[in-house]
Amino acid sequence: MEEYYQLKQTLLLVTLAMTGVIFITVWIFYSLNIALNYLIGACTGVVYLRLLAKDVERLSEENRRMSPSRFALFCGLIIIASQRQNLHIVPIFLGFLTYKAAILGYMLPSTIFPTSK
Repeated sequence: MEEYYQLKQTLLLVTLAMTGVIFITVWIFYSLNIALNYLIGACTGVVYLRLLAKDVERLSEENRRMSPSRFALFCGLIIIASQRQNLHIVPIFLGFLTYKAAILGYMLPSTIFPTSK
């Protein structure tokens, strides 16, 4: 479990670092409004990642189901973004996907260059 907790913390830190870099980049090249939309999606993605980690911690032989509340979080975000005039769906969606980019950024080097124990 120690390795899992280390992975969880690393993914969270990589996600937050990527969020900061991308937020500043979007702010420079687009506008503050678009950057804030991205940040809303990225923060929701971090919450989603934390909920996913809690579900993984609760998995066992008896409990093989994961909570559907994570999906409701994403659906609620997209519904709110589609109903509000000042929110843009694409930056929010791409911000939400930041945690997936962090997972890919973590996993690709470890699969290409595996370390032996």
